Parts: sequence; structure tokens; C-alpha cells
Amino acid sequence: MTILARAAGALALSLSASLPAPLPAGAAASLGFVPPAPGTYRLEHIMRAPDGIVLDSDGSVHRFAEFSTGKVTLFSFIYTYCTDAKGCPLAYETLHGLKKTISQDPALRNRVRFVSMSFDPRFDTPEAMRAYGGDDARARAGLRWYFLTTRSGAQLAPLLDGFGQDVDLAAEQPPNQRVPTLSHMLKVYLIDASGSVREIYSTSFLQQQVLLNDIKTLLLERP
Repeated sequence: MTILARAAGALALSLSASLPAPLPAGAAASLGFVPPAPGTYRLEHIMRAPDGIVLDSDGSVHRFAEFSTGKVTLFSFIYTYCTDAKGCPLAYETLHGLKKTISQDPALRNRVRFVSMSFDPRFDTPEAMRAYGGDDARARAGLRWYFLTTRSGAQLAPLLDGFGQDVDLAAEQPPNQRVPTLSHMLKVYLIDASGSVREIYSTSFLQQQVLLNDIKTLLLERP
């Protein structure tokens, strides 16, 4: 079931299904609908998450598959100097709040990870990504949040293509100098433990309760 299908059926679901715990005051109003309870719907397989060579924020080299399999993963492309209130800062704020919620649940916190990857490897070095992630990048217990980059645009390209993520990358620029802005549509990808993308969230549906219910739904699936 896609986000749009869930939104369209929200009224019926709100009458026939109850959430395991009530939404916080005002949450349903902010969503515009009451999300269906975890496990009462199925998330379809959209595509296989691509693979490629990435750098962790400590500078170590990895295959991206290490960060997209084995756990349920929330993944997004960002760049550290984004100032669009409906772009990267919104994704960071939403995931940061969701991380706090999941970290308080022993049944969830070790089965989920967050991953953010830079659009701009020319400026967003591993050191820059580590600084951007702050305490979230340094934490080693519970829910891990990885802040990745690549060595070059050539290594980034197959990951962008594989996820279907459009971005208006600037042409040549001096090393370690930022472009004024990168034009892109914010997308956050929900990836299951086998590496399959099961949902893609746009700005309108990037809501903590929606993400949390979808994570729980994936974790309720039989292997």
C-alpha cells in the first residue's frame, strides 16, 4: 500500500482500526489523516536499493549495501549547507525526533538504522559530515545514524540514479568551495532488511508517526 492509498483510505481506517497507542494531541490534525495501525497493511516492494562505494564519516571505505541491509533503514540524500526549510533541515529534524522515540523502545532501537548521504562530495568530506551529524554521528549505542559521502561525483552518480533521486548538480567549481544551492526534491526512503525500498516519502508525508508505523509494519513481516 502506498502513502497515497493510505491517505485515501484514512477515514475508513480511522473507523475500523485503532492504533496501539493514541496519537499525541494535534498529531492527527497535522497529518490530515489518522495513520493505519502497524501490521494492518502491506508496503509493496518498489525497487532494489543500489550499491556503490561510500565513505563513512570516519573516512573508512564501505559498500553502500552494508548500510542498506540487515536492518530496517531510513535513508536520505542531503547536503550540509542546505537552507531550504522544506528540504534537508526538515529531514534532519524529523529523523532526529524519531530517533529519540525509537531509542526509548528496546524492541526497536537495535533493529533500525538511519543513513544520510551527501549530494556534494566536493565539499561534504567525511569530516564535514561528522561535524554535521554531531552527537548523532558519534553515538555508538542503540539506533545508529550514519552520515556518508563519496570520494567523487562519479561514485555518487550510480547511487543517485539507482534511487531515482534528481538533483541539479553544479558544473565545475574550485575544490572545497560550496555551490550556492543544490536544487532537488526531498525524498526519504524506507528500506527493509533485505535491501528493498518499500516506501518513498515526500515532504508532505514526512511525519514521524507515519514513518514509525511503517517501520513497525516491516518489522512485523515474517522473514
